[in-house]
Amino acid sequence: MVKRPTILLSNDDGIEAPGLLSLWRALREADIADLVIIAPSREQSGVGVGITWNRPMQIRQVDWADNTPAWSVDGTPADCIKLGARVILDFHPDFIISGINPGSNAGRNILHSGTIGAVIEGVFRGIPGAAISCENIENPNFHVAEKTIAMVVEYLFEHPLPSGSFLNVTYPHSAQNEVKGFKLTRQGKARWVEDPSLHCETEHGPQYWLGGKLEDEPEEGESDISYLKEGYMTAVPIHVHDLTDSNELKRRRDAFEDFFSKKSRSSSIK
Repeated sequence: MVKRPTILLSNDDGIEAPGLLSLWRALREADIADLVIIAPSREQSGVGVGITWNRPMQIRQVDWADNTPAWSVDGTPADCIKLGARVILDFHPDFIISGINPGSNAGRNILHSGTIGAVIEGVFRGIPGAAISCENIENPNFHVAEKTIAMVVEYLFEHPLPSGSFLNVTYPHSAQNEVKGFKLTRQGKARWVEDPSLHCETEHGPQYWLGGKLEDEPEEGESDISYLKEGYMTAVPIHVHDLTDSNELKRRRDAFEDFFSKKSRSSSIK
């Protein structure tokens, strides 16, 4: 008998976020896997792969529809995966699906996204997965994403990514009923940049909201950013197993080591 897979659902918007409910509903209706949920107790947007070292964290079991096992952790998305693996679960999930995030994680936004941070922590543990986001923050089209999220999971079931990789999936805001199509593509260059605004003046100095706005950069050919503008759902395979710039390592190694050897000898002579 073939073992039924288990998918761990998480996010960075918190256990009560509408996007998490949409993600659960889409996969529950597809009935292609057993589901468990471990998500932050409150919003953790922008924390990336950050973890909590400076205080203890509370784990709380949460009532969820259809008796789906669910827990909240008052930490980051990566904390959720760590505590899920070492404390909460007594088994190894087959996949991690994180989202649905309101706001784009396409382009360089992957470096800040807590939604993606949960998946990266899973990849570090040998658990494959995908991060799901919708472009628009204020009015995310979760209803469109719900229609095809199960297809994303089925694709990963049938065509596993190599160890150390995950899929970053984004839905375009222009698609309010149906996406134009589906594109497997590369990461673009656009990113959220700071847009500070003064919050208040205090006796210790001014306080600012960091704020943010999406900044486009010229795209060289096809990318998730350019396809999203055309109304396509995009999926980008992201590799995090080894971030070494292998070309630069090969090109610079001898000269780098020679430089420091000469400098060290020169310093010892003096």
